Amino acid sequence: MTYSFCSDDFSPQPYWWDNVPRPPAANEPVPASTEVLVVGSGYTGLQCALQTARAGRQTTVIDAQDLGWGCSSRNGGQISGEIKPGFDELSRRYGAAEAQALIGEAREALEWLGEFVEQQGIDCEYQRCGRFVAAHSPRQFDKLVAQARQQPAGLERSLRIVEARDQAQEIDSVYYHGGMVIDDHCSLDPAKYHAGLLRLASAAGVELIGQCAATKIERNAEGFRVTTARGSIQARELVIATNGYSGALAPWQQRRVIPIGSYMLATEAMPAERALKLMPQQRVFSDTRKIVVYFRLSPDGRSLLFGGRVSVYESDPVKSLPALRQEMLRIFPQLEDVKISHTWMGFVAYTFDHLPHLGQHDGIHYAMGYCGSGICLASHLGHKLGLKLLGREDAASAFDRRAFQTRPLYSGKPWFLAPSVRYYQALDRIS
Repeated sequence: MTYSFCSDDFSPQPYWWDNVPRPPAANEPVPASTEVLVVGSGYTGLQCALQTARAGRQTTVIDAQDLGWGCSSRNGGQISGEIKPGFDELSRRYGAAEAQALIGEAREALEWLGEFVEQQGIDCEYQRCGRFVAAHSPRQFDKLVAQARQQPAGLERSLRIVEARDQAQEIDSVYYHGGMVIDDHCSLDPAKYHAGLLRLASAAGVELIGQCAATKIERNAEGFRVTTARGSIQARELVIATNGYSGALAPWQQRRVIPIGSYMLATEAMPAERALKLMPQQRVFSDTRKIVVYFRLSPDGRSLLFGGRVSVYESDPVKSLPALRQEMLRIFPQLEDVKISHTWMGFVAYTFDHLPHLGQHDGIHYAMGYCGSGICLASHLGHKLGLKLLGREDAASAFDRRAFQTRPLYSGKPWFLAPSVRYYQALDRIS
């Protein structure tokens, strides 16, 4: 299915895959045994494997799909180093010291990621471009002003308020009512970053096996025997790093993450001057709605990459493309004549407390539930998880100190998602 507004070379696959296609799976048999087995080849799994392999542990990474097929090569390339609950909410839940620790570690993760990319020589279009948070109503603008003026002591950031009369310097749209610039947020090409992690992991000796779905886990005296589509593997340590793609293989983890589809489109390439006029500072963008939209220019500065959720149910991204395009045109009506070249989706993993979690259950290690901040936090917590397997003192994390919640009757299929989306849509209209 295609539409009149689609380009002749329209592709229902991630924009990023044009330059970095998924690596083909090799046909070699799986190893009979390994010291560390990681299920999931995204940022979490590769960062974990990189640490254990560099420390001399025999490490194997398997994935049900091609390596990096999930959200690690499907996201929008926006990097925030933020967690969803604010300082006040976290203080009510856990106390001010723990709130400071959680937010502080997320902010440190942003700095850590930039240093990691530079030190490891990963060519992935990494830029500290800043973020413009656009207010979708005057009331939300006032909240941004209050947020900028009342930052918690010790957690101050460089924030700048932009009035509606001045927002043309940030965005060529009258849809919003001003906004706030967060200077330290960043962007990258997610598929190039993932390819860089694959290169590092391979060089460290990690055995990387795609198209190798794990189907069963059995605990035994030596650790775990994991049955896969290509044979069984005996592992001393087992890591589940499947995040929004977690399934019945590990039911305890599956019951604690809520997979939510995030949908994206890319426009065809425009003249550079026209694209730059849309967002003169070339920042990453999100807005203040509960059902948020997010967008940016492509690394070459010629296409608009636009994402959000436009359906209460999960949908084929091609079927939902007209609604997503219409959302884009509400903000940028001047793009009516621009064709759409790509559309795709990926599953983000939310949690019931809106925090990522790192830990161990019944001997199985995990890190997951990044709630939309996956590039930064998946990388950081995957790294921490690898250090934890090695018994390192610097493995300590504020995200490894509380119960990983679920809810009665929840089995991993979010039956409550549609009414929740409708509720948040109503809140957005009210505000």
